[in-house]
Amino acid sequence: MARITPIHLIPVLIAAASHGGEITIEQRPFVIEKTFTATILPVGDCQLVTLAPTVWENFTILQIAAHGAKVSQGEILVKFDPEAIDHQLEDSRKALAATAITLAQAERELKLLQETAPHRLETAQRAAAIAKEENAYFTNVRRKAAEGTASQSLKRSEQILANQREELKQLTKMYEADDVTEDTEEIILIRQQDAVAAAEFALSMEVLEHKRTLEVSLPREGKTLADDERDTAILALAAEQEIPTAIDLKKIAFDALTIQHSRMENALTEHEQDRTLFQLKAPAAGTFYHGPIENGTWTTGDLVKGLTLQKAAPLHRAFATFVPADAPAKLVAFVDQGTQRVLEVDATGCAILAGREDLEIPVRVGKVAAIPTTDSTYQVELLATWPKDSQPVIGSTAKIRIISHQQATTLAVPTRALTFGPDGWTVEVKLADGKTERRLVKRGLSSKDETEILSGLDVGQVVVVP
Repeated sequence: MARITPIHLIPVLIAAASHGGEITIEQRPFVIEKTFTATILPVGDCQLVTLAPTVWENFTILQIAAHGAKVSQGEILVKFDPEAIDHQLEDSRKALAATAITLAQAERELKLLQETAPHRLETAQRAAAIAKEENAYFTNVRRKAAEGTASQSLKRSEQILANQREELKQLTKMYEADDVTEDTEEIILIRQQDAVAAAEFALSMEVLEHKRTLEVSLPREGKTLADDERDTAILALAAEQEIPTAIDLKKIAFDALTIQHSRMENALTEHEQDRTLFQLKAPAAGTFYHGPIENGTWTTGDLVKGLTLQKAAPLHRAFATFVPADAPAKLVAFVDQGTQRVLEVDATGCAILAGREDLEIPVRVGKVAAIPTTDSTYQVELLATWPKDSQPVIGSTAKIRIISHQQATTLAVPTRALTFGPDGWTVEVKLADGKTERRLVKRGLSSKDETEILSGLDVGQVVVVP
């Protein structure tokens, strides 16, 4: 690496000129100095303030520490309005408790359904078997017996009537043989006549009952028993299908309720976790800055303007920075490609603060990015030796001067004297007879308005400068 000469020891370099528009080539020092602006930022330990809730989205600022505020450990940096989430938590806890009761009830119902299912199925099957048995017995036995009983009862009534009539006939003949009918005989005849009338009436009723039994009652009972057999068989078959299905549906409903309860528990847990974000405190003594400081950049603008009371804080992105009191500071700059190419790690220089031009702070290049940022600049980190009586202020800027290249003696010409042509770079050289000619030269590095010449010119030659 080339030796670095302190800036205050480098002499002012002016080429000897015979007259305006011409310079005489001579050996002299050549220095390339790069000047750019850098920002003072904390090194490494700064903590970005970010809200990364799981579910909650409304973080309205209720209190926020001032930008640049010095804070103690545990002091509130930002406090948000918790009213809405507290209401949500209360509702969620009540809903979860209600769901827990419903879930317990559903579990009991499922257990009861599973335990009673065999009995209900057995009852339905037994009812179908009884109905089938009753219908078969009626069809094969009891109907014929009932018809026989009805016929026998009718015949009995007819026989009773015939007997009563015959007895009345005999009594009448017997009493007509006498010339005079006694009172007792008359009473007996009247009583027998009433018996005949009653038997006649009983027979007529028995005829009606016999007819209804054969034509209505027995067919109706047969139809009822047949329908009962059919319906109970259908119900038994339905029970065989529906009871297991009912258990399955109840189990599905119970599982769905279990999942719902679990999700409600998770949602409540997530809301409770988000509730802990409503008060952000300083982890240690330090300084609180509005806007994120990351990747060598301090973002402000509209983001910082929105950090006011009753405004919603941005989510899932840093919106502020906490810098511990003992965090060291560095200088970060973003330079153009030309500067990036000549800067080397450990190159030294100085930083000058605005208003303190008398104070030169020694700096050393720590890192030089090899890849450009999205705006085609390259990030450069510089380490500074800060004086005890002038501590760095985060966010302030400094003018950086770095000697990136120097030669003790070399040849150099004004850059505007160089012309690029088909054969390369040339300069116009004045000859002894006063005429001029173009000379092909090989150029080196450039510093401001001068360019180093590596070959093609000799000491003492005169170069015409346009």
